[in-house]
Amino acid sequence: MEQFTIKDSTMAFIGLGLIGGSLARGLKRARPDIRIMAYMRTRSKLEQAKKDGIIDVILNGIGEELLECDIIFLCTPVEYNAQYLSAIRPYLKPGALITDVGSTKTDIHEEILRQGLSHCFVGGHPMAGSEKTGYEHSTDHLLENAYYIVTPPEGLTEPSASYSDNICRLLAVAQAVGAIPLVLDYREHDRVTAAISHLPHLVASSLVNLVKDSDSPEGIMRRVAAGGFKDITRIASCSPEMWEQICMTNAGPIGDMLEQYIGSLQDILDQIRGHKDKEIYRLFEKSRTYRDSITDRAKGPIEPSYEFSVDVVDEVGSISTIAVILAAKGISIKNIGINNNREHGEGALKIAFYDEASMKEAWERLEKYKFELVRL
Repeated sequence: MEQFTIKDSTMAFIGLGLIGGSLARGLKRARPDIRIMAYMRTRSKLEQAKKDGIIDVILNGIGEELLECDIIFLCTPVEYNAQYLSAIRPYLKPGALITDVGSTKTDIHEEILRQGLSHCFVGGHPMAGSEKTGYEHSTDHLLENAYYIVTPPEGLTEPSASYSDNICRLLAVAQAVGAIPLVLDYREHDRVTAAISHLPHLVASSLVNLVKDSDSPEGIMRRVAAGGFKDITRIASCSPEMWEQICMTNAGPIGDMLEQYIGSLQDILDQIRGHKDKEIYRLFEKSRTYRDSITDRAKGPIEPSYEFSVDVVDEVGSISTIAVILAAKGISIKNIGINNNREHGEGALKIAFYDEASMKEAWERLEKYKFELVRL
């Protein structure tokens, strides 16, 4: 894709949480001259953002100051973004662009059509996140190498030569913060995210609840649950409020994918009960081939984990030795603990890091000390 340059000079953020804050930080890093306004209900966070030099103007609400803005970002929860459109509409200057960062797109695009705002709206979805929320956890690099889905109201996905000026403006924003822009029809976006993000969260949560409901009074399942179980259900530790909103605003595509998944589970059940070993083998072979073809170079909608295990002897000082080796190089550890369930060949110690760079540096450092490492 060709490179696009930001020509807009004044931007406003309605909501300044993890994504909005990270987007604002990334833009300020790329273009310190951009003037940024922001409004959210928690004024103390806005004051901190101004102190940090990320925003220039604190807005007390939706008002005339927005008339100065070239781009307005809606960064509130998906069910509120559409509600803010009516409030913003009287304060749009000619040529102003509205966009959002919501993880479901059909609802807001339908609202755009109802309000006759298609000429000044392009949807957006930066596909990055964290288990932590709020402006205080935002970073200027959260969106780097993450897909930034751009959804035109017309549903256009032609080559860049055919893109409208508004689409190009949002592509420029995505490139400025180091993201990977991808233009999709908004309905296709919701179908894709239903499959690769929304359904996995439902599956993980339902699997955790199945184990909970099937556990013995002594809690044996919970006690030994680790390794693969914890890895594939990690995303079940999510915000119930946020995921309720996502499911309700993307119910159609999620329902379609869930129905297909239930059908595939029924097929697997029949194969297991019928002792159809060849079909079961093909299930694992086919999934392995496709899973191995998925790139690790770009972030997806589910936050990646940066961790590996170390094979160490259970003796006094083992953990502290590793901690000292990593600390000597300034490598921050997010979490460290014992692997009680190592059925997949993991080492005895599991170490998690905040980012990929720290994980790679730690791996290289421990390799030099001849530790046996296992990628997770």
